[in-house]
Amino acid sequence: MKEFAQLIISLDQSNRTTEKVKALKNYFLSANDKDKIWTLALFTHRKPKRTVNTNLLKSWVTEWTGIPEWLFLESYQVVGDLAETIALLLASNNVIQKEVDNPLSYYIEILISLRKKSLEEKKKQLQNIYQELNTQERFVFTKIMTGGWRVGVSQNLITKALSEAFEINKAIIAHRLMGDWSPEKFTFQELILEESKNDLASRPYPFYLAHSIETQEILEELHPEDWQAEWKWDGIRGQIIKRNDEVFIWSRGEELITEKFPELTEMAQNLPNGTVLDGEITAYENGQPLSFGVLQTRIGRKNISKNLLKKAPVVFICYDLIENHGIDIRNEALYYRNQLLGNLISEINHPNLLASENIKFSNWQELTEIRKKSRNLKTEGLMLKKKDSLYEAGRKRGNWWKWKIAPLTIDGVMIYAQKGHGRRAGLYSDYTLAVWEKDELIPFAKAYSGLTDAEMKKVDAFVKKNTKEKFGPVRTVTPELVFEIAFEGIQPSKRHKSGIALRFPRIKRWRQDKPISEANKLSDLKELLEKYG
Repeated sequence: MKEFAQLIISLDQSNRTTEKVKALKNYFLSANDKDKIWTLALFTHRKPKRTVNTNLLKSWVTEWTGIPEWLFLESYQVVGDLAETIALLLASNNVIQKEVDNPLSYYIEILISLRKKSLEEKKKQLQNIYQELNTQERFVFTKIMTGGWRVGVSQNLITKALSEAFEINKAIIAHRLMGDWSPEKFTFQELILEESKNDLASRPYPFYLAHSIETQEILEELHPEDWQAEWKWDGIRGQIIKRNDEVFIWSRGEELITEKFPELTEMAQNLPNGTVLDGEITAYENGQPLSFGVLQTRIGRKNISKNLLKKAPVVFICYDLIENHGIDIRNEALYYRNQLLGNLISEINHPNLLASENIKFSNWQELTEIRKKSRNLKTEGLMLKKKDSLYEAGRKRGNWWKWKIAPLTIDGVMIYAQKGHGRRAGLYSDYTLAVWEKDELIPFAKAYSGLTDAEMKKVDAFVKKNTKEKFGPVRTVTPELVFEIAFEGIQPSKRHKSGIALRFPRIKRWRQDKPISEANKLSDLKELLEKYG
């Protein structure tokens, strides 16, 4: 447990990908196999079922520490995290600590065993555990018990760390982590280290990524006749692979998502063996793309119901053909790959498989006018690709460009604030913004990024001086600060009081020049919704 707790500290204190991967790699090289498999389970959302009610846990901690309930609640409001509150209270009240170093798997197995225990047995067992853990270990143990993880570790980071630690291809690791497995049924050796016949068959190619066009001056150096233009579709970039009569669907983040899109898997069964397509998984119905918000309803869902398939239908819009009848054709020219792709799509003739349209234009001014239609067509802008370009790996400058439209913006008033996590744990850095509806401020978005460190410290000081009420970790603040919020899309939402949800909201700038009376109105958001939703 000491080793796992130290891993959590290392991950929580860094926001650099390389440092997180290094910490994970070192952990997987040194931990015992049982701890390795449980660590994988915890970080891939396969944590053990909760066996202790949090209200009971709060009451037991107040009893063990001898503090009144109101002081526990006040401490929780200040700290903002249940596990951290419990760990600090147990440390400050001199709960006896026995120096032991049991492995992570030992404590998880105890938690699983509590399912069949009485309340009194659970209470006694937890008290014994807390007595033998230090403050950081108590924090981590409580997180495991209550399921409250937020340590900034994606499955992609786990995959990269395992790949580097054991010198196994990333795609193979990602494939092995998919499916229905649990630490109670598989060992680390069986899941990660043993070879599988499907390892090579499932492997995707590195994605070719485009550079952004920041200013149109770049276009002046390019000859329009050498380039093709396509819409930049708003979905999930992916590869569909058909090899050995099996289908694999990968996201650009190198996550295997085959199970999430059964209609695409069914479509891909019609592809010839040895086919790899690059394209965009897009919500689509009646010949038109739907908003990204529709696609979001399927992201993160473990079980895809028939009702969800009906409410959020998807297609695969093909950009490229990179393997044809088992032959890697990435070194062929784009126009030739397009020709083969067009023939393939015509042969398959399936409603879930579409070609990305090549937009006709004769000069850059004409294309600039076409680009203005992007948001109405629910696209992010345009892609420019040189007609004779090869399919390269990674982000290479010169042959592929993305020409995105500017984000939408709205000015909102901060009404709530909450402390952040990791290196921002001590600062109020997570804000809820509101717009005017007559004389009332209606919350419409949360924003967590966009300010400089210096600005964040100033806002933090303002929050502490201007707190009106406390609700657990959230503080209601005097409405004085105005922020310009940028976002990529807008859609209706029954879950929000404003009736609106934004895609990727972030702070563009702190409008210190604006009084709150000049912040936007809810009607302004509704106009954007009507136009672009």
